[in-house]
Amino acid sequence: MSSPFPAGTFAPAPGRGSLGKMLRTHARVEAALTLRHGEQLLLTLIIPLALLIGLSLLDILPASQLGSTSKVDWMTPRILALAVMSSAFTGQAIALGFDRRYGVLKRLSATALPRWLLVAGRLVAALVVVVLQSVVLGVVAAFLGWSPSAAGIGSAVVLLVLGTLAFGALGVLLGGALRAEAVLALANIVWFVLLLAGGILLAPSALPSGVGLVVSLLPSGALAEGMRAALVDGQFPVGPAVVLVVWAAAAGALATRTTKLT
Repeated sequence: MSSPFPAGTFAPAPGRGSLGKMLRTHARVEAALTLRHGEQLLLTLIIPLALLIGLSLLDILPASQLGSTSKVDWMTPRILALAVMSSAFTGQAIALGFDRRYGVLKRLSATALPRWLLVAGRLVAALVVVVLQSVVLGVVAAFLGWSPSAAGIGSAVVLLVLGTLAFGALGVLLGGALRAEAVLALANIVWFVLLLAGGILLAPSALPSGVGLVVSLLPSGALAEGMRAALVDGQFPVGPAVVLVVWAAAAGALATRTTKLT
């Protein structure tokens, strides 16, 4: 009796799967794990939302810093920058540090996933989380009266991508080199310092000239100032974009040499 299936239908077909499919699957798993993690949501969404609402409604920010810009218009671009830093850097570093501690990376490295794809999947997942953060924060800001410059929305999207890559590379650099406990402490300290003195809550122009220059060269200051220029002034800020590209390239190159699987 002849088989109804063509010859070779059930023959083994060993070999690695499609790189694109592996990247999508890995990124989907990483994004789902981030969104299901309560502590990560506190850091990536709840705290930025609380700061956005509180600083937009209360008279906390100095009037000299706002100028003629409304509080919500001034604050929203900076909170978007904070959200990127929270998910792509702090959350990424902590998750990677504990994945190494529990042997997750070591086991993944034994699969068909190339090492570069392990990093790329995490960065794509971070981009997915940033998109969701931006939508939620943007909707809440709109209810608070936010009116961004339509001409700068495209520039803001480019900056969000560059910021995610820069902070994501820094997160991989930190989380891939130190012990999980050290990563947890250091990542949170860096997040707090950059929030207060890294150009997010205080603009570089409000700081002494030398300090302001240094802050503007940090990825937090560059992203916050770039987002403000895009969404308030409708401009594409070339300087902050270059700073973010340099940080992404430098941190990415260093991370490839220092990241450990265990």
